Amino acid sequence: MALTPSNMLPLGTLAPGFSLPSTSGETVSLDYFNESPALLVAFICNHCPYVKHIQSGFTAMADEYIAKGVAFVAISANDVDAYPDDNFVNMKKRVRAGRLRVPLSAG
Repeated sequence: MALTPSNMLPLGTLAPGFSLPSTSGETVSLDYFNESPALLVAFICNHCPYVKHIQSGFTAMADEYIAKGVAFVAISANDVDAYPDDNFVNMKKRVRAGRLRVPLSAG
């Protein structure tokens, strides 16, 4: 795995706005989650071994906290030319197979 430096925003920074296509056919934006008391944004991809490893635990956590009103969205921001497994068609297949039950968007 390549070393990629992180450009983390300082904790407490308001989330920047976004508007992305979702695997459900909707456009998902930050405003879409305005009614939720909290939003968890996960940056994932289909090919990552770490994401595959935590997938069932992440889905179980999402199921538990969605029932409590917390919103979840997963965003794949990978370069699909470099990582074809992460393309939108494969993201939709992953959701349809039930391997991820939160909105999944392409960035």
